[in-house]
Amino acid sequence: MADTSCTDCFVQSRASFYPNSDEKGTDAGACGFGSFGATINGGDVSASSSLYRDGVGCGACYQVRCTNSVYCSGDGVTIVLTDQGSGDNTDFILSQRAFGGMAQNKDAAASLLALGVADIEYRRVSCNYPNKNITIKIDESSSNPNYLAFVLWFQQGRRDITAVQLCETQNFVCKLLDRDHGAVWTTTSPPSGPLSLRMLFSTEDGDDTWVVPVNNIPEDWKAGETYDSGVQVDQ
Repeated sequence: MADTSCTDCFVQSRASFYPNSDEKGTDAGACGFGSFGATINGGDVSASSSLYRDGVGCGACYQVRCTNSVYCSGDGVTIVLTDQGSGDNTDFILSQRAFGGMAQNKDAAASLLALGVADIEYRRVSCNYPNKNITIKIDESSSNPNYLAFVLWFQQGRRDITAVQLCETQNFVCKLLDRDHGAVWTTTSPPSGPLSLRMLFSTEDGDDTWVVPVNNIPEDWKAGETYDSGVQVDQ
């Protein structure tokens, strides 16, 4: 592998794809995004082992481009990491849609897919979701007021969410949440009343920024519901 200390430099690797994913990714990804993880970014998603980082890498975006000049375009494809998985010396197991998206045209995509594995180069890039705020999706396993689990959708920028606190809005007593698996944050006996989140966004060089959403999670939150945080983080 190449030196990854340069944040804008490309890293040499290989990519494969998983079958039956020509229109979208998997809705059973290890990040815990569910069906959202299958359709986010138009279905241009990927699994990775090395970049998964015990779930910290969930939601990160990468520019991935294959290096075969006969088949491959110069820009490649931008993918969102939604799952954990490893292949034959590969850093990415792309959706079939994303793998074909690295090609110059449809004919080249068919030839590229026939290869099954491609030499690639990749780099971390900023995630962009125009007109979308970070959204809190309450997991179906949640039960008000005893247990709260949620994932964060539309993670913008290229920072990692490394910690999340849940705070009572009246006295601002905060509780640090557990990363249960992937991008799923959990707590037993969550605070009562409307709840405010604090999200810690971190860079690889240790630059940390706490972000407090404009909107709160309502007191009567329900499993399966989504709540707009009212904020975007584009750095």
